[in-house]
Amino acid sequence: MENRPLVQKRIFSQKSRLTLFLLISSLCVGCDQVTKQIATNHLQQSGILSFLGDILRFQYMENSGAFLGLGNTLPPETRFWLFTVLNGGVLLALGYWIMSNTLLIRAEFIAFTLILAGGIGNQIDRMMNQGQVIDFINVGIGSIRTGIFNVADMAISLGVVLMLRFMFQDRDNIRPTSILGRN
Repeated sequence: MENRPLVQKRIFSQKSRLTLFLLISSLCVGCDQVTKQIATNHLQQSGILSFLGDILRFQYMENSGAFLGLGNTLPPETRFWLFTVLNGGVLLALGYWIMSNTLLIRAEFIAFTLILAGGIGNQIDRMMNQGQVIDFINVGIGSIRTGIFNVADMAISLGVVLMLRFMFQDRDNIRPTSILGRN
């Protein structure tokens, strides 16, 4: 038997691509929208809920900017064109690129789909809430805390982390299970 590294299959069927795309997207967007609805119904009036010795906080916030409020001081028209219209176009282009790029290995496909799904979750908010995104999760210890974020932001962040991991690997030697950390 030859001792060659396991090479992940580069091309998988369009049906498999579509199935994986729909599964990841629907789970991410669904979880994001359900948790935002719960946050709206329960946190908007109750204030901050603290758990695990204040390591985890749930607090309702409407974010008119991008990640961590970036751009929230821009004029409303500028925010609309940047964060709703331009972002919507970028999401459409990314979705088309993901589905049509047959050179993506599965791990890259998953990473880009997570980024897209998170973007879709936040785009839904912007379109339904006058340009606002609902954020409600905060993590930290004492005064060292993250910004307030949501499930869509976690999907985007996971996708980016996965992409960074793949940038430093030889594409031809990625093992099929490496995305799960089981080499």
